[in-house]
Amino acid sequence: MTKAPGKLQELRRRIYRKAKSEKTHRFWGLFVHITNIETLEEAYRIAKGNGGAPGIDGQSFSDIESAGRAAFLAAVREDLVTGRYEPMPNRPVEIPKGNGKFRTLQIPCIRDRVVQGALKLILEAIFEADFCPNSYGFRPKRSPHRALAEVRRSVMRRMSTVIDVDLSRYFDTIRHSVLLDKIAKRIQDPQVMHLVKQIIKVGGKVGVPQGGPFSPLAANIYLNEIDWFFDAVRRKTAEGGYEAVNYHRFADDIVITVSGHHTKRGWAEQALQRLQEQLALIGVELNPEKTKLVNTLKGEAFGFLGFDLRRVRRRKGNGLNVVYLMRRVRIAFMKKTILTSKGGAFCDESPQRLTYVTGQAACVAVPAPWP
Repeated sequence: MTKAPGKLQELRRRIYRKAKSEKTHRFWGLFVHITNIETLEEAYRIAKGNGGAPGIDGQSFSDIESAGRAAFLAAVREDLVTGRYEPMPNRPVEIPKGNGKFRTLQIPCIRDRVVQGALKLILEAIFEADFCPNSYGFRPKRSPHRALAEVRRSVMRRMSTVIDVDLSRYFDTIRHSVLLDKIAKRIQDPQVMHLVKQIIKVGGKVGVPQGGPFSPLAANIYLNEIDWFFDAVRRKTAEGGYEAVNYHRFADDIVITVSGHHTKRGWAEQALQRLQEQLALIGVELNPEKTKLVNTLKGEAFGFLGFDLRRVRRRKGNGLNVVYLMRRVRIAFMKKTILTSKGGAFCDESPQRLTYVTGQAACVAVPAPWP
């Protein structure tokens, strides 16, 4: 989990152990921990470390530091404890998606980032105990680097048919009632549930605004049952030490790998059908234009985390390898989130030559076409 100082870290450990050992336990009395000044200070430290522009109120971290950080946090705590807290509207920012379209981020003001961060620090300890190992996005001790390595492992272990999944406007379609029901299975603190409602309803009646500390946790909670559904499929279809179906998710980026053996013909179509059925239960749809079946044995590529992945023959010796072709629009993003992660190396000799090396020399990205 996110490393926190002293008493807060010990509290989170105790909460995590309780949640891990008692899968149906519903936690109460959490609001007092969220509003604890140590929790708010840690949430502020994380928010400041992440940087970011001011929200709709125009207040920056330097403004807060000049006026007094302690007074700022004391005022936030007072608003929460007295019930006067109301989130401000988010500031919309558009970022390119690489297909001529844009994704809208909703940037909360620093005050609201601190509140969301404090909420996440406590709830994360509970839901991290429930999350499936096949999800990697925005989770402690997990990274895009690890997610790519696991996808590569699946493809190299004879799961040559890949379902390249694209969810249609995932964050914008999260149903508040469904999300709140999922959270309520673990939380019975009315003040905490009220705070969650306040945060998610800032963006409207449907959807969870992207851009704040709470939205990644909410997104993982929302898809967790589907993660476990496909983990059960993986275990049920495994033969000896070999898996026939595997599922990998990073936030809303999903790939499902299926064995290419002739005895598994039609399994990929069935897996896709099961995914559609499970998503329909929570009001999420696939993008039919981008979701596709890929045969990597024919050299076809699939997308994951800003890379196009394909199997190719090794330049020397026998056998196959998986190469990552970086998409141009994602280069700046990947430098920040993947290529600087622990265990990876990034060589940027020129815009025409991009090389990404994982762990050993087994996985190398070759230069992507540069128009």
